[in-house]
Amino acid sequence: MPTVLILAALVGLTVLAANVWTEVRWYSHLGFTEVLIREWSTRAILFVIGFVLMAFTIWINLHLAYSKRLVYPPTTQEERNLDRYREAVEPMRRLIMIAAPVALGLFAGGSLSGLWREVLLFLNQTPFGEVDPEFGYDIGFFVFTLPVADAAVSFLMMITFVAGVATVVSHYLYGGISVAQRAQRVSTAARIQLAVLAAVFTALLGASYLLDRYSVLLNDTGRFAGAAYSDINAVLPGRLIMAIIALIVVALFVVAAIRGGWRLPVAGVAVMVVSGLVLGTAYPALIQRFQVDPNAIEYESEYIQRNIDATLAAYGLEGLESSTYSATTEVEAGQLREDSQSTASIRLLDPNIVSPTFNQMQQSRQYYSFADTLSVDRYQIDGESRDTVIAVRELNLQGLGPEQRTWVNDHTVYTHGFGVVAAAGNTVAGDGRPTFFQQGIPSVGELGEYEPRVYFGQNLPQYSIVGAPEGTEPWELDFPADDAEDSFVPNTFTGDGGPSIGGMMEQLAYTLRFGDFQILFSDRVTEESQILYDRDPHQRVAKAAPYLTLDNRAYPAVVDMDEDPDTEKRLVWIVDAYTTSNSYPYSARESLEDATVDSLLAADGTPTTVGAEPEQVNYIRNSVKAVVDAYDGSVTLFEWDDEDPMLQTWQEIFPDHITPLSEVSGDLMSHFRYPEDLFKVQRTLLSQYHVTNPATFYQGSDRWRLPSDPVADTGIQQPPYYLTMQMPGQEGASFSLTSSFIPGGQTERNILTGFLAVDSETGDTPGEVAEGYGQLRLLELPSDITVPGPGQVQNMFNANPDISTELNILASGQSEVLLGNLLTLPVGGGLLYVQPVYVQASGGTQYPVLQRVLVSFGEQIGFAASLEEALDSVFDGDSGAATGEELPDAVEDEEDDVPQEAQERLDEALSDANDAIQDGQAALADGDWDAYGDAQQRLADAIAEAIEAQEEISGESILEEDLQDDLTDPETDPEGDGTVDDMGDGTGDE
Repeated sequence: MPTVLILAALVGLTVLAANVWTEVRWYSHLGFTEVLIREWSTRAILFVIGFVLMAFTIWINLHLAYSKRLVYPPTTQEERNLDRYREAVEPMRRLIMIAAPVALGLFAGGSLSGLWREVLLFLNQTPFGEVDPEFGYDIGFFVFTLPVADAAVSFLMMITFVAGVATVVSHYLYGGISVAQRAQRVSTAARIQLAVLAAVFTALLGASYLLDRYSVLLNDTGRFAGAAYSDINAVLPGRLIMAIIALIVVALFVVAAIRGGWRLPVAGVAVMVVSGLVLGTAYPALIQRFQVDPNAIEYESEYIQRNIDATLAAYGLEGLESSTYSATTEVEAGQLREDSQSTASIRLLDPNIVSPTFNQMQQSRQYYSFADTLSVDRYQIDGESRDTVIAVRELNLQGLGPEQRTWVNDHTVYTHGFGVVAAAGNTVAGDGRPTFFQQGIPSVGELGEYEPRVYFGQNLPQYSIVGAPEGTEPWELDFPADDAEDSFVPNTFTGDGGPSIGGMMEQLAYTLRFGDFQILFSDRVTEESQILYDRDPHQRVAKAAPYLTLDNRAYPAVVDMDEDPDTEKRLVWIVDAYTTSNSYPYSARESLEDATVDSLLAADGTPTTVGAEPEQVNYIRNSVKAVVDAYDGSVTLFEWDDEDPMLQTWQEIFPDHITPLSEVSGDLMSHFRYPEDLFKVQRTLLSQYHVTNPATFYQGSDRWRLPSDPVADTGIQQPPYYLTMQMPGQEGASFSLTSSFIPGGQTERNILTGFLAVDSETGDTPGEVAEGYGQLRLLELPSDITVPGPGQVQNMFNANPDISTELNILASGQSEVLLGNLLTLPVGGGLLYVQPVYVQASGGTQYPVLQRVLVSFGEQIGFAASLEEALDSVFDGDSGAATGEELPDAVEDEEDDVPQEAQERLDEALSDANDAIQDGQAALADGDWDAYGDAQQRLADAIAEAIEAQEEISGESILEEDLQDDLTDPETDPEGDGTVDDMGDGTGDE
């Protein structure tokens, strides 16, 4: 058994050493070794401090208790019983005296080492330059100093308490303490030792009371965050009195240690307990109940205002522009003419729906795929900025057959994805498919030449081994080509993307790290080989900057990183990163998980915030923009908020890791955007903190809520949407992130109460952010105006008989209808809703194509094959809007040509079918069976014509049986002979 244990320990240590060494090599290769060294060294120092304090304290107390034990023959039954225990313990006493302190020390050291971030922030803190409203201390005291002080006092109290327990047990075991009914006693040594421990514990308790005076400003358990009237006028004085009482009790314990007798310290402890109940609980409750509650607004207004001001400051909401928007619900011709900048950029391509279409049109090979949710960006096309839906063609090994899934293929052949596909967001081809302006393999289009290979992305193998000796045959599969033998184009990685794995020691280390002996024995691993791992952009940034919290989304961009026309563009991943705190006085606390989850995240299972994630925060800044190169995996952290004290503190800790904003190229700058998660947190807070009057805030009569996503129908909140638009009062349209609000309360009344947009346009000036970026604009709708909210609008769409009839026809045969994102725009003096409608096959090969557009303004609804037609049908035949449907020609693709005649026939057939259904319903109501039969025949003819036209457009066959099935529904035609059971008795009576 000892041999087995020793071997197991050696194996474990070897694997641990391999993991440590490979981790060091990964950080060294990425250029962030200092992060690893600083983290590990700080953890190690804290671990040693915690271990020594706990282990030494326990050991010295156990040693003192044993060395001062009483040695005499047992005289009572209790002593005789303890004598048996002493005899049992004695053979293991030396081991226990060492093992117990060591075990407790390991636990304490591990606990303390987890505070490495807080300790580094404390030692390198930067003042905020703002003070709290109660004590006048710099906010940095609460953010940097108070957490460490609280943790230190709590840690020392834990050590003292554990030492006290160990001392009591030891003295009791060796007779220093007796609880026998007739012979209760405490030896002098036990009394002194326990009194000293009690004095230390009580002194620490007093320090805790003093620190609690400051922690009161961080409360978030009442109607608002921070210290309220009763906290300031009852709790704070009570904490000070309790600290003074604790100091007196410390003196009483010292006296007891010197002179003996427990009466005074016990009485002091009793007084402290009673005082704690009175001063800490009863007195504040009485003040609250009889003084504050009857006059709450008068007493609490000052402190509510503190909470409002601090919350707005901590979440970057101080500069919010709020205005009343008296939205009209009336329509007239030409109403949208002045809002053409907004209407021309309305995004019809839903990035959450069209991924299957991208896969069908641009996948190219089964081992490539696109993410389920695509990204929205903007690119310059013919000198104009266009909203774009863009996706990376990533590697997908799941697309390979089982016989292809070998170690060689998985780790040395299929190593990377290839290129991006981009489509205009506000237009589609004639048959409803995306209008691609960057596509294909090789990648061609408007984005120009760039390095298309994706060795670092969101869907790659755990590791890949790349690189080959010069002059040898490359073996990586690059991209399929028609002119290549077996459609195989070989390639080898020529960048510097991972540590070398050419030596025997490296191969052995990575064999142990990944548990894969193929690495050690494969001939494909050569002296030139590199191993790529930890390849997800989030994962790389989280390891390079473990002190940051990361946004859920990493989005791709093709950019010129250095403004050099001779340098090839790069495909990069952009990740927004945050500095956060949970210790900003008076600021409302928000759960990042609750605030950032919406219907999209709930549907695709995307994890919430990544990295150094606090469960809750009350301060957040988008301080860093992280960029990960998709080819070589290099990570660059760009300083984004140079006024953030937390980022300044981390820059003191890691002075060379944050790249100045001045080094951001203009092209890269143009693709940065306002981060989603920050906006989600801000909109969540604004549902309550749009109210800045303390009295109204306390009453809660004007609280809002975020509407549920009407498309997902999950009860989870609607996500925000990126689109280019112009807010009322804004000089021009800009790339924005938007959201809406509805009234709060237990019952959801789905009318619009507010609309929020933030300017996400960063500009294209190198090293300089565009003026206006990050400006939040809130439109508040008066209570006497009723504008439908997203839920009401979706219900209006679904309940409209003309729309539902046409959608049912579109869904006939082998098709199904998908509703796209419901966009909201403040145009025409009111609120315009736009929703794309997609159709896809109900089985087999499925990919959605845009077929219709739904529009709503006030109570008017439009439904047509194009946005222009839908808008015109709402605004009296002429909306005056420019819809942006006339775009520069897309990249040539013959498959995108759609027979115009077939589209016209489809539109006419659908219109005829709708008329036939209306005529049939009217005939049925009048009991005119001849007219009803005629209408049914016209309906059948129209559906047949629609199916024929759709087949010509899509190039896919719709079986005649499916049409027959629709016309002979068992519910209406139980006999299956084409007659309709209008009587409901199953006889097929006409």
